[in-house]
Amino acid sequence: MKTTDKYLFQALDNYPFWLEGTIESLDYAFSYDDKNTMVLCLYGRIQAEQLLNYEEAKSYFQQALAINIHALEVYPYYLKTLILNEDYDEAQKLIDFALTVKGINKSEIYIKKAILLEAKQEFKKALNEIKNAKLYSLQFAFDSDVTDVEKRIRGKIDLLKKSKKSKNDSKKKSK
Repeated sequence: MKTTDKYLFQALDNYPFWLEGTIESLDYAFSYDDKNTMVLCLYGRIQAEQLLNYEEAKSYFQQALAINIHALEVYPYYLKTLILNEDYDEAQKLIDFALTVKGINKSEIYIKKAILLEAKQEFKKALNEIKNAKLYSLQFAFDSDVTDVEKRIRGKIDLLKKSKKSKNDSKKKSK
């Protein structure tokens, strides 16, 4: 095992519960291999998930993909960051490309696409992507994530229906 891997495993083991230890291990791993895509990905995750510094996170993810376009671990986190940063066009382009990458978890990418559509309040289209995610799902544990996203989207659709109904009822009463 390479020294880089040892420190990377320590960083992954520490994240997100001990950030100081995570950063220390990542810095060591990076000093041994500054082109390790998993190290760059975890740096990006820390920027996005802990510091809410999406632009810096995007930079780390872009570096990782520039080194290896097949760095499968990067795509889900990069997409999440783009969606949170409201970079919807960029997220859509990355989704389209990610779906062509051999070996990628297509179910996870379709979930990100559903979340992107949810963020754009295109709920019916989002539900179609949930169907795709279910069709491509090969992991039992991942099925519960798909179900959670589907429930949230359906809840928003119901909320809009109730809101529309109460507006119509208000208009009828005022006449």
